Amino acid sequence: MRIAVFGSTGATGRQVVAQALAAGHEVTAFVRDPAKAPPAHSGLTITVGQVTSDQDAVTAAVAGTDAVVVTLGTARTWQGLRAPALMAEAAPRIVAAMRAAEVSRVVWLSGLGVGDTLGEVPPLPRLGYRLLLGRVYADKAAGERVLRDSGLDWTLVYPVMLTNGAHTRRYRHGEKLALHGMPTVSRADVADFLLGRAVSGDYLHKVAVVAD
Repeated sequence: MRIAVFGSTGATGRQVVAQALAAGHEVTAFVRDPAKAPPAHSGLTITVGQVTSDQDAVTAAVAGTDAVVVTLGTARTWQGLRAPALMAEAAPRIVAAMRAAEVSRVVWLSGLGVGDTLGEVPPLPRLGYRLLLGRVYADKAAGERVLRDSGLDWTLVYPVMLTNGAHTRRYRHGEKLALHGMPTVSRADVADFLLGRAVSGDYLHKVAVVAD
């Protein structure tokens, strides 16, 4: 397959790119800063632009692909946490690009605790999410509303707390999971799940919770 990845310079996005290339897929990685692009590879194309404003670049990245994987995340800076707008601004650009390029399949990384999933978070992390990430999660929810109304073949992925652990391929997933304490999952395993959904096409118009 040929897969476009938005958020390819982040910790999870880099895992998606690396795993996709290792599996023999062609990848178009959308980056804002070329200096932070994933390592060169014969199957990798780099497209440079600002996902929140550069519609032509976003559309060029999507053109000719079979699926899109979105792993965008708000910068962990004071400004990013205080007034996040990344997802609300990026989602309309990505949706418009996919419509223009006639690409329908998109797998979108969110986080458990966004929107209606807050009730599924165990009590201790739920308190932390409310105190520290309320505005970030509101921005994510705004982007997701655009996606849900897009008419595209979307899947929303809600991992629990992310770690830099190993790529084990031993993780749980489902529309709902029994969760206790402080559940975690590695970014590598989340990338494995994201890529798998892009390839298989299951969880169509559904959400998926991912945890160890």
